[in-house]
Amino acid sequence: MTEPQRGLPEPLEDGTDSEAAPPRRAADAGRFRWSLAWTALGTLIPGLGLWHAGRRVAGAVVMSVFAAMLLGLVYLGTAGRDRITTLATNVDVLNGVAVGLLVLAVVWVTIIATSHLALRPANPSASQRVAGGILVGVLSLAVAAPLAVSAEFSRSTAEFLGTVFSDDEPSADPTTSGAPGPTNPWGDKERINVLVLGGDSGTHRDPALGLRADTVMVASIDVRTGVSTLFSLPRQTARIPFPKDSPLHKYYPNGFYDGSNGANSDYFLNAMYNNIPPRIPRNLLGDKVKNLGAEVMKVGVGEALGLGKLDYYVIINMDGFKQFINALGGVTLNVNYRIPIGGKTTEGVPPTGYIDPGPNKHLDGRLALWYARGRYGLTTGDYSRMERQRCVINAVVQQATPQAVLTNFEKIASAGSKTIQTDIPRRMLPQMIDLALKVKNTNLHSVVFQPGVAGWVSSNPPWPAVQRRVQQALKEADKAESGKTGSPSAPTNSPSQSATAKPTKSSSSKSENLNDSCAYHPQK
Repeated sequence: MTEPQRGLPEPLEDGTDSEAAPPRRAADAGRFRWSLAWTALGTLIPGLGLWHAGRRVAGAVVMSVFAAMLLGLVYLGTAGRDRITTLATNVDVLNGVAVGLLVLAVVWVTIIATSHLALRPANPSASQRVAGGILVGVLSLAVAAPLAVSAEFSRSTAEFLGTVFSDDEPSADPTTSGAPGPTNPWGDKERINVLVLGGDSGTHRDPALGLRADTVMVASIDVRTGVSTLFSLPRQTARIPFPKDSPLHKYYPNGFYDGSNGANSDYFLNAMYNNIPPRIPRNLLGDKVKNLGAEVMKVGVGEALGLGKLDYYVIINMDGFKQFINALGGVTLNVNYRIPIGGKTTEGVPPTGYIDPGPNKHLDGRLALWYARGRYGLTTGDYSRMERQRCVINAVVQQATPQAVLTNFEKIASAGSKTIQTDIPRRMLPQMIDLALKVKNTNLHSVVFQPGVAGWVSSNPPWPAVQRRVQQALKEADKAESGKTGSPSAPTNSPSQSATAKPTKSSSSKSENLNDSCAYHPQK
């Protein structure tokens, strides 16, 4: 066995002289540092790292694809709000976007890892391998996490829209009037009338009793300006009429009435939803009607108010209300008097607590529900409750900013999917979103039909006077908001600014501005 010659450098494993090792190690260390920098830069500009590593064709292809995607996003961003909302409310598009984002995340992470492998020295040391792996992991997480969150957002939005909204049209499509087009998607229709039902069908109610529509409102919205008026009818309203040309008139020629007793609760407004459908043929109002109870109420309430058959309905049950308010992060309201939490007047069961008076009180879903429903010991009973319900709607409209909705969208979508019913078709969502933004820039107006308004008597309402009052209120709202559309008289998204506003008196000659009516005025 021969001994290595003294004074000669020993060869390294790769065949190079050991004396050449220090310069090479220094060169490799410098190259590795640059590989880290180019890996990071190649993450920001996908394909650039591959191009710099000498893989010019692959790098150019990747950069071209990502540039095309970026140009597509720029195009969408400049295509206008209508185009964006149309795509953002298309279930198929949203599901496709969710899958596409996940694929993009996988491809992007692969590009990051491949770029680093191509850029680093051929024989990296163990410490360089570890450092490179950590960098690739951090960069991959920075890219993949937002894409995964966005994919889930897109998927949950698609699920929400697919569950709550249908492809089916309501029996009377509001856009068939006139010729809808890009500049006027509503055709020659001037108003959209939406029936809002607060359904008493929460988890603590016997399912056999069905939905009890204790809250009945109609939102009449001017499609050009967004000026809106809420009309509230007491749940114990009797003799709801039906138009003579409706099939329902044959069954109830004198309205929903037993013929002798206007105080018969089986014939109140809130009994229509459950009591009429079993007494008429299932297809009386059309083969495509899915919710006969709601369709009946659209016909009857619309006729009672002189608005014709209402265009759409929205039903929210008790649990849905609580979940929705919680999803928004609560709602801020002015409390002008102690409002009971629970309690049953007829059975002598006292409330479990009270919501104390005060301005700008931030309420969670449970307390907001009792703000809208509490009536134990209140002399005005249902009427004061109806007034507070309008205030909740007004607060939600003003405080549900786009930022708040986007931040809490998954919670809102989850609550809505389980507890909201509507016959608004999906194809109408872009127009409805645009209309909602118009509504948000105006002051809501309201009329509660109660004693002192249009000669109101719940057991025998004076319908001709009620209908005249409705038309008068619509004109009053238009006049009050004329010249102010898009710039309300007070910034209504800040509750404190309306906390001490002068109350608008309720009377038969003037509708109420809800920003004033819902202000803090305990003396009222």
